[in-house]
Amino acid sequence: MIRIHDSLTGQKQDLRPIRPGEVRMYLCGDTVYDFCHIGHARSKVAFDVVRRYLAHRGYRVVFVRNITDIDDKIIRRAAEVGEPIEVFTERYIAAMHEDYDRLGILRPDHEPRATQYVPGMVALAQRLIERGHAYVADDGDVMYSVSSFEGYGKLSGKKLADLRAGSRIEIDTAKRDPLDFVLWKRAKPGEPSWQSPWGPGRPGWHIECSVMSADILGDEFDIHAGGMDLKFPHHENEIAQSCAATGAHFAHLWMHNGFVNVDDEKMSKSLGNFFTIRTVLDSGKVRHPEVLRYFLIGSQYRGPINYSLAQIEQADAALGRLYTALRGLDAAPVAAPVMPVGQGADSVAWQAFHAAMDDDFNTPEALAVLQGLASEINRATAAGDAVRATSVARTLREMGAVLGVLALPAEDWFRATGLQAAAGEGGAGVAGADAWDDARIEAAIAGRRAARQAKDFKRSDEIRDELAAAGIVLEDKPGGVTVWRRQ
Repeated sequence: MIRIHDSLTGQKQDLRPIRPGEVRMYLCGDTVYDFCHIGHARSKVAFDVVRRYLAHRGYRVVFVRNITDIDDKIIRRAAEVGEPIEVFTERYIAAMHEDYDRLGILRPDHEPRATQYVPGMVALAQRLIERGHAYVADDGDVMYSVSSFEGYGKLSGKKLADLRAGSRIEIDTAKRDPLDFVLWKRAKPGEPSWQSPWGPGRPGWHIECSVMSADILGDEFDIHAGGMDLKFPHHENEIAQSCAATGAHFAHLWMHNGFVNVDDEKMSKSLGNFFTIRTVLDSGKVRHPEVLRYFLIGSQYRGPINYSLAQIEQADAALGRLYTALRGLDAAPVAAPVMPVGQGADSVAWQAFHAAMDDDFNTPEALAVLQGLASEINRATAAGDAVRATSVARTLREMGAVLGVLALPAEDWFRATGLQAAAGEGGAGVAGADAWDDARIEAAIAGRRAARQAKDFKRSDEIRDELAAAGIVLEDKPGGVTVWRRQ
């Protein structure tokens, strides 16, 4: 049974889909006014893994990820560059797809855009007015009355009295309550607008997701996901307006991924530690986009994650160990299997992998299983058991596919040159053209071991000499085990 931490209850809950065998899932997407940053990558990779694993477990997954293509920031930025909003947003949508494709993030089954659903947003605002949960303010905006919804604050754990005490009441505000939020904004000169019973205007941000999720997934669906920063007020407001309008439960489980810090500080433009995905991937300091993906799933999705070059180096080395084990055993990746799997010699590994992922998608524990398989491959190779090595390599590939890694032929990994370029420019790369990282050292030791098994002692000695010249000292231990250290 898959257990998921539900942000609403604060407890792990059994996944019990509304429709047996089908999981309907909504992930808040991007507001397309700039390039995607690594915070976006963390959320999209985290829930891409969730989606992949649910499919692996045999569920039919209906995955929705929206695009917000009308917003104050979009209007302002498009005006600054002198582009029509449609041209401006299309450019950043294309960039978003390019970035996410590079990270191996599967395209959603449905990718609705806010501007395609404006009539539905008008209808929802009208329904909320009729039910006494919204009103037309004196300035022409349609506002949601927070006090009208008894359960407001249940997701974030916030109380109305505390929120009001901490709020700043605007001078001459048209709100009845400082916590009320906008459903429909009256048009301003020069802004895009749509017709409504309240005159020309455009939707507020929160109402967009309520309408798009309901249209595609229904008034109730299984999982609503997004970043921790969306928990309040965005997701809180979604609950208030959706439940008030329909009387339905809305999302049965809420999932939120943790924040990304940079060198132990919160990522922000003001601190100058704000990195877009393409800046990171094109920096010359990341061998391949898979390294960034491996780094992102190296922490459990709910916790914070600290981005630094040192962490990227560790991810590169860890991923390199997997590819080193696969080297020479296959030419290409395999597809992720659909359950049932895990029969035969590798059933214990599959059981461990499933136990980790069933427990709220514990990817660090799952990756530890993959590393254990790599060690098993190396032992089989050293023992000359090619059949066993090949079998375990396939299992490793299959588990990697579930997580969205190991998508390259092994040799392509070693031909990746992003890091080499950085080293040539004096950058802090992980493994430059002449450097020996952990993965390369272990690959050389495995080659030396194989040479000794074949009684090719000349080649064995050559490898030892190459390592010694690079400052790597080998110590052969009883039982055929070789350990190494740097001088």
